[in-house]
Amino acid sequence: MNGPILSPLASLSRPMTDPFGRTISYLRVSVTDRCDLRCFYCMSEDMTFLPKADLLTLEELDRLCSAFIAKGVRKLRLTGGEPLVRRNVMSLVRSLSRHLGTGALNELTLTTNGSQLARFAAELRDCGVRRINVSLDTLDPAKFRAITRWGDLDKVLAGIEAARSAGLAVKINAVALKNMNEDEIPSLMQWAHGKGMALTLIEVMPMGDIGEGRIDQYVPLSLLRARLAQQYTLTDLADDTGGPARYVRVSETGGKLGFITPMTHNFCESCNRVRITCTGTLHTCLGHEDASDLRKPLRASTDNELLSAAIDRAIGLKPKGHDFIIDRRHNRPSVSRHMSVTGG
Repeated sequence: MNGPILSPLASLSRPMTDPFGRTISYLRVSVTDRCDLRCFYCMSEDMTFLPKADLLTLEELDRLCSAFIAKGVRKLRLTGGEPLVRRNVMSLVRSLSRHLGTGALNELTLTTNGSQLARFAAELRDCGVRRINVSLDTLDPAKFRAITRWGDLDKVLAGIEAARSAGLAVKINAVALKNMNEDEIPSLMQWAHGKGMALTLIEVMPMGDIGEGRIDQYVPLSLLRARLAQQYTLTDLADDTGGPARYVRVSETGGKLGFITPMTHNFCESCNRVRITCTGTLHTCLGHEDASDLRKPLRASTDNELLSAAIDRAIGLKPKGHDFIIDRRHNRPSVSRHMSVTGG
């Protein structure tokens, strides 16, 4: 017996399920590839950014996000580059917040380097954002300048305090870097937990040519966890925030510590995420070179039928798992695009 024939309009709101039965409910959108920092594990110092004419307008980003929300996305994260350097980005945040009001969206959030938070924290809260991720790899001003190439640690710390004062829950993301911040992880964790903030550690990901070898930066989190376990009592948690992190409770601090391990542990079996770049390219897997152009169908029609069909085709090609590997022989990235283009 044949199944029901769906009308074009019915496909606009059909839930997204990939070939492996995973329901896609989490969308990460890069609103810009630009950033006001140049973290050495993310991009080269003389980074060439996309021409502004190639970027989707804020109105197009709103329409694209809204199409995904209509198809079952319940969590939306804005990323970059640094999302808060995009001109008038708060107009996009405010517009998207309407989906919180209708109940179509459970959470609207963003990942930031914290440099612009002092300006925007209160407005983010007013737009319905309740928690944010801040990327911060060290509390040492000299190390911070070395990692970011020209960042100001005090400005980021002030932004974090502004976010907390505005009532935003803050989670700190730190990339573990060999011979740079790996010995600082305990103090960074104690600082974060002392302020009621969770900390998530992330392994270096081999994305984009950054002018130096990833093998010189990579430290497995299994090693860092073993070191921490010698000092602290770590209890596994079943917490699921919709992302790839696995969490533990640290008895001595009372705080949560997360581990994102794309290199040492494949976390793809429960992946519910897809990513859209600021140019409208959909990547269904961070660790694959897959790409589906959504800008063309977005601009081809004022309704969303072509766009919805393109989304369905792309979700149908989502791979089972990523292929991240640090190429020790040729010292080249697994994925050619930079993280700042894809969105964190």
